[in-house]
Amino acid sequence: MTAPIPRDIPDLPAIPGIPALPPSSVPASAVVTPVRRPLTAVFRLLTALAAAAAVTLALLEGDALPTLSLFSVQAAILLTLTLLPSARRAWTARRPLPSALTGAILLYVTVGALVHRVLLTDPSTPYADTTPLAAPTSWQTTLAAHLLHTAIPIAALLDWLLLTAPGRLHLRQASTWLLYPLAYLTFTLTRGELLAPGTPGRYLYPFLDVAAHGYKSTLGNALLLGLSCYALAVLLVTLDHLRPNPIRHRPKTGFRLQPPVG
Repeated sequence: MTAPIPRDIPDLPAIPGIPALPPSSVPASAVVTPVRRPLTAVFRLLTALAAAAAVTLALLEGDALPTLSLFSVQAAILLTLTLLPSARRAWTARRPLPSALTGAILLYVTVGALVHRVLLTDPSTPYADTTPLAAPTSWQTTLAAHLLHTAIPIAALLDWLLLTAPGRLHLRQASTWLLYPLAYLTFTLTRGELLAPGTPGRYLYPFLDVAAHGYKSTLGNALLLGLSCYALAVLLVTLDHLRPNPIRHRPKTGFRLQPPVG
């Protein structure tokens, strides 16, 4: 025989010396289990392979060091190094890469494409370039230029718009993303100063050619490009919070509701 349970159970007194725990919110990522996304993984893998192929073609048709010093080539390398682990995470149902990293790479690839299309290949601008990637002379450089400045940036934008959850980019990240372009500007100007005058390709871009335009105009061009990069970063963050969620699957939380018994 068991003793009957009393109807009224008095509250137990608080144990002295143990502070009350403050309320805390549990993030959704701690509860929601990621799902496998094989199509996303395949798309990112193909984009990474295309970016690697474009860099390889550019290296085969030009000198290695000047080619690797181009901003669009470096952006493609960074995109490849980012998409490969991102594809693996999508395939194995792991958490996505940090948005600060993926947003920065998206910005760099987009900036490289816009600079190429707006400044370097437009004959009406004073900064039209005659380097192989800007004025291709063979099918290899033509293919590399189209991959680096058209196909790969479009693929990166499609990955962000159609295969990435919205609302992950933040305005505070925009200023941090400009550290790499600033470091690249420092590298370009320092490289030009170390090379002897008259060296082919002494300055990598015509709008950063100190020998032709002087430091005043060159730094002015760099400032305008920096402000344009920041404006583009703010635009990406704004669109990221306005666009709909393209991922329609229902996340598994590990909890299953059962119908009432009786």
